[in-house]
Amino acid sequence: MPAVTSPADFVSWFRSVAPYINAFRGKTFVVAFGGEVVADGKFVELTHDFNLLAALGIRLVLVHGARPQIEQRLKQENLEGRYHHGIRLTDAETMLCVKEAVGRVRVEIEALLSVGLANSPMANADIRVAGGNFITAQPIGVIHGVDLLHTGFVRKVDTAALNDRMEFGEVVLLSPLGYSPTGEVFNLTLEDVATATAIALDADKLIFLMDTDGVLGKDGKLLQELTAVEAGKILSGKRKLPDDVGLFLPCAVRACEGGVARTHLVSRHTDGALLQELFSDEGIGTMVVESTLNTLRDATIEDVGGILQLLQPLEADGILVRRSRELLEREIGRFVVLEHDHRIVGCAALYPFADEKAAELACLAIQPSHRRHGYGDALLKHIADRAKAMKLNKLFVLTTRTAHWFIERGFKEVDVDQLPAQKKSLYNWQRRSKVFVRSIK
Repeated sequence: MPAVTSPADFVSWFRSVAPYINAFRGKTFVVAFGGEVVADGKFVELTHDFNLLAALGIRLVLVHGARPQIEQRLKQENLEGRYHHGIRLTDAETMLCVKEAVGRVRVEIEALLSVGLANSPMANADIRVAGGNFITAQPIGVIHGVDLLHTGFVRKVDTAALNDRMEFGEVVLLSPLGYSPTGEVFNLTLEDVATATAIALDADKLIFLMDTDGVLGKDGKLLQELTAVEAGKILSGKRKLPDDVGLFLPCAVRACEGGVARTHLVSRHTDGALLQELFSDEGIGTMVVESTLNTLRDATIEDVGGILQLLQPLEADGILVRRSRELLEREIGRFVVLEHDHRIVGCAALYPFADEKAAELACLAIQPSHRRHGYGDALLKHIADRAKAMKLNKLFVLTTRTAHWFIERGFKEVDVDQLPAQKKSLYNWQRRSKVFVRSIK
């Protein structure tokens, strides 16, 4: 997200988030965070972000954890936390500590969500928090000869009740506890509750707040987007992953395979990370999707507005020749668009000159935030393939600023005289665009 340093920057930024606001209204987001967020005192800032999301009409389900609070309570009672294959063994004494710790965390969260102080981000906030026995659980049982007793997993989510509460304008807060038809209480993990709830609700987003920035590649750089298949390969690889990545990334894969559109892994240590992830093109964490978000297709009349947004900054800088909306509407059949997550981030046009077996590549544009992802190459290949299908053997382009980009992709500079006769007659000698040509094979 760009720094807002002037009124003009503020207006530009505010307008840039409008598509997200429109897209998110009425959608269901499940946000999971550990008890560390509350213990560290970071939840105050997070409530401001939750208040904003709720005010924008987003249906929120919050899932909290309580691991540090449980450990602290066990220590106070001189009880040892016992684990088996990484899973907490919850006996009767431990269960009492779990109930107390979870209750304290929940009350603190509800209190902070109830703040409505004037001259603060929570001014005039009216967040109503809903809770209840929405999660039916069952015991994990015996694993390798060890009975985990009151440790359980999600058996069923009461989606009807959750939807009723959200339709009533309430924010649902789920604790890592589940209940059985026999009246038992089970200790659950926040990741299991969050993932099962997101799948059951067919949520639009599942968001995990974690200790690291997201999933890092072998080179140490943040992987901003992964498919479920790519995430699975990372998990099955030999590379040692941070504990929280090993914990949450399998849940992200499970959620995507269960029908959740997007799962985000975001750092809990960055103030406003939730908003930066949701309301900017680049994001700040790792997003896991079932399959690629990119779609390259023929443009339609409904795409005119999105194409204009791409072209107008380049036209203002003199990089492209100005095209009116009317002209663009008439020529929309010549355009292709590249969508990323249902937003147009690139376009290009093909103008054939069949008599001379040539075609012009025009209006190649990529949104600045999505450059360096190979989108320009994808559009170029698509246009070249289309020209080849039309049995044309030469592709040319006129440019004033991007000569080297085309040279690196096999284009060679030629004289204006080598343009098709019709195009040559329209050549603008004031712009003095350079002409580059590449054969189509």
